Amino acid sequence: MSETTHDSAVAMSGAPPTSDDGLSRAELARKYGLTQSGARPSLPEYVRQLWDRRHFISAFASAKLTAQYSQAKLGQVWQVVTPLLNALVYYLIFGLLIGTSRGVEDYVPFLVTGVFIFTFTQSSVMAGTRAISGNLGLVRALHFPRACLPISFCLMQLQQLLFSMGVLVLILLGYGQVPTWSWLLAIPALVLQFVFNTGLAMVMARLGSKTPDLAQLMPFIMRTWMYASGVMFSIDQILKEKAVPAFVHVLLDCNPAVIFIDLMRFALIDSFTSDKLPPHVWPLAVGWALVMGVAGFVYFWKAEERYGRG
Repeated sequence: MSETTHDSAVAMSGAPPTSDDGLSRAELARKYGLTQSGARPSLPEYVRQLWDRRHFISAFASAKLTAQYSQAKLGQVWQVVTPLLNALVYYLIFGLLIGTSRGVEDYVPFLVTGVFIFTFTQSSVMAGTRAISGNLGLVRALHFPRACLPISFCLMQLQQLLFSMGVLVLILLGYGQVPTWSWLLAIPALVLQFVFNTGLAMVMARLGSKTPDLAQLMPFIMRTWMYASGVMFSIDQILKEKAVPAFVHVLLDCNPAVIFIDLMRFALIDSFTSDKLPPHVWPLAVGWALVMGVAGFVYFWKAEERYGRG
């Protein structure tokens, strides 16, 4: 019997194809360490693959950041000018016209810190939403852990924030804030926020990969979140003048954007003293970072083999 006839007979019989030494294809794959193309690796293996590509993640983030303003004459100066212009607009509308600056000491440092820190989360989430759907050519052309993309975009936003922090320091000094040891608390606060942002960006990346229209909806969601996060006003001052249910206080106290903004204000602004930073803030910041970071990573990994298909 010829080899072709033999293979046809095996296929018709329903028996698994074997090699000359009697091993099935599955056994041969296990023998030589072969895996199914595009299959989702185990979680530890996925983490190892990401670590092996850490240089790619860093280089991709830096390249994206450079390319973002390559067509603008001012170039990367817009990394600082954009949040400053936002802060100026909010100051004119909320601080002067609406009067939310009343009762808030050091309102300009208070406002600029809130704008910069919330923009970090906002930009990370928006970039994460488009991380897969906006890079389908790369996803379909190359084999790599897809989590590299949302992580890279969050790292890009962190780099952009660090540029802005230099300007924030100048503003703080200009308004009489003296550097103290508490400024070092900004480092763990930013680390926790970065972990939280990355986890949330991974959730949005998976959702956005199947629902591209989500990217059009996110600006409205983020704007609503900003107004509920005390970026332009003191939540304590507003609540003193309003009779609101107790659960609203709880929701505002647990709002992760409020948590990270308060941590940074406490670290950098002298008048934002410990009595304005309840003892639950640091535990909540750690909790939000761990829960969102781990849950977002696992949620994204679960759909690894489906990104870029369909």
